[in-house]
Amino acid sequence: MKRHTFRNNLVILFLITLFSVTSCSFTTKDFDEDSDRDQVLIELITYVIEQGHFDMKSIDDDFSLAVFKDYIKSLDPMKRHFLQSDFKDFKAFETLIDDQLKNKNLMFFDLTVERFRERMEEAEGFYAELLETPFDFTEDEFINTDYDNIEYAKNKKELKKRWRQQFKYSTLSTFHDLKKEQEQKIEDEEDVEIKSDEELEIEAREITKESIANYFDTMADLERKDWFGLYINSVVSQFDPHTNYFAPQDKDRFDISMSGKLEGIGARLQKERDNVKIVEVISGGPAWTNGELEVGDLIQKVKQEDEDESVDIRGMRLDDAVSLIKGPKGTNVTLSVKKVDGSSQNITITRDVVEIEETYAKSSTVEKDGELYGIINLPKFYFDMQDYNQRNAASDIKKELIRLNELDAKGLVLDLRSNGGGSLSTVVDIAGFFIDKGPIVQVKDAQNNTEVLKDKDSDVIWDKPLVILVNELSASASEILAAAMQDYERGVVLGSKQTYGKGTVQNVVDLNRWMRNSSFGDMGALKITTQKFYRINGGSTQLKGVESDVAVPDRYSYIDIGERDYDNPMPWDKIAPANYKKWRGYSNREEVIAASTDRLSQSPQIQLIDANAKWIKTQRDQNQYNLTYRGYDEQMTEMRNASKNFEDINSYKNGLSFKSLPYEEALMEKDSSLAQKRQRWHESLAKDVYVEEAIHVLQDLKIDESSIKLATRKN
Repeated sequence: MKRHTFRNNLVILFLITLFSVTSCSFTTKDFDEDSDRDQVLIELITYVIEQGHFDMKSIDDDFSLAVFKDYIKSLDPMKRHFLQSDFKDFKAFETLIDDQLKNKNLMFFDLTVERFRERMEEAEGFYAELLETPFDFTEDEFINTDYDNIEYAKNKKELKKRWRQQFKYSTLSTFHDLKKEQEQKIEDEEDVEIKSDEELEIEAREITKESIANYFDTMADLERKDWFGLYINSVVSQFDPHTNYFAPQDKDRFDISMSGKLEGIGARLQKERDNVKIVEVISGGPAWTNGELEVGDLIQKVKQEDEDESVDIRGMRLDDAVSLIKGPKGTNVTLSVKKVDGSSQNITITRDVVEIEETYAKSSTVEKDGELYGIINLPKFYFDMQDYNQRNAASDIKKELIRLNELDAKGLVLDLRSNGGGSLSTVVDIAGFFIDKGPIVQVKDAQNNTEVLKDKDSDVIWDKPLVILVNELSASASEILAAAMQDYERGVVLGSKQTYGKGTVQNVVDLNRWMRNSSFGDMGALKITTQKFYRINGGSTQLKGVESDVAVPDRYSYIDIGERDYDNPMPWDKIAPANYKKWRGYSNREEVIAASTDRLSQSPQIQLIDANAKWIKTQRDQNQYNLTYRGYDEQMTEMRNASKNFEDINSYKNGLSFKSLPYEEALMEKDSSLAQKRQRWHESLAKDVYVEEAIHVLQDLKIDESSIKLATRKN
């Protein structure tokens, strides 16, 4: 593979979603024209992975077992289609998939798809019958949603019972919502048509019936190529969770920010069993502005502003669900959401496009005890793909640092929380603003070639105290910057116990470029992991992320949210450290870290946040649900009452006052929307216990001027 120098070619390595679309210089290959397209695709993808993956695994029996487990689970995640007899038939192939891949044999795949369609047809034949008669919400019954640990149904009778329980649970949930909504309207003395429980049950059951009908319609539309894409991804994901196959229709929709899934509300969505999960809230987008939707929430129903009823999207294909959530700018959509903490909430969002300006760096000043400090929020490491010299994260950060220097700010908080990454070159440039010069990150490829990316500019723009704020959603490029500042001991990293832990880079390979003939049609694309990143101390950021100097619990502390929680993540390892010298500018860094840790351990607000995080964990682990109305209502009431114990988290005031920089205040006089956005940001900062502690740390850090001058003379 061609290796490009970092500076001369300005090839930007992307560290979070995907990143460079490459025309790899691997040799093209001839394929047997007597093979069918699926056989060629298997051979092609296997060949490309062997040629280019950073950590090629042996395709053996162990590999086969892993593919078998993931593929069968992805086909029937809720175990409501296959019987134990089906699984026994499939299990005969569990150590043969590796051999079938090598021989382009599709017997196992064909068997599973044929059997799935057969079971789907059977379920479609009886689902209407199960929803024909009213459910008895007084009958003592429970449903277990821990699908990973329940057995497949022994026979069709047991399978039918499983479907009935799922229908009853869905109907009960809707019935409960309708009943509570009616009670609230009556209490508020609204003009409402009062319906009996029998009428509400019928309405709830009709909603379930419509939802499941949509599910079967969607499944009926799936073609062999859709199932084959699922099979192929079960194969390639064994190499690592970020290696994925994109079928032609998916490749056409794919772009650098997954924009097709960001339209409308400004959030990136992902399928999780029957649910649609929020995996990213985009800075500047409608959901971000609204402030109620958060990573980990599950969207269950969607209601348009001009419609009376919500559409249940559980079980829908992701694309179909997204099409309901998207819509024209200015229209409202109401999402029925199961929150991270297990509670249910209706969230109304006004659709819009993501406001690019809000993805850029922004800064504020804060005064404490007569001294001025600065805070810069960086949502991502952005840049212009066509011209790096245009506006980018590094050039904007530089301007803000110069402005804060002009105001004589005594210290800086750089907020990288929930920053998912971006351009590596901007990381190198930004790190250089805080150190004299030296290595920032190391990059290794599959051939063990290691490149050390360095800051070569001896200019130091900011030589005063620095605190970097991180959380579990600080990923990739964010981790590189935080790690570099930590290794140099240039700043204090404050936040979650560890950051996200993604230390790999992916390229998108157009599979058609590998074909000497095009008689098989469009083969799609493969996202493949080709490189790994390492700190200058030699350790990888993979899995371990960056461990904060001052570790503080937050909302995500006890739930699965990082790289380590994926299946098949690449391992942590280390290489030789780069040649670098620590920054000796602080005279009391370790003492300040110890004092901050002690102070936060005694903070009532932090203790409340920690208790809330533990409670959220217990709610997410809940998998037994009562199917009586009384029992379900008690569970929901208990959940609401418990969540009230944590309401004080959002009413916390840190006593700090935040102010925009003079240049921005001048802009606000002409732009009222900018003033509103900054006011909202400042109000959020004023409730932030982590920012409060970061200012404490800046106050305590002492600069040793003599050490800085000595180090400068030596360099």
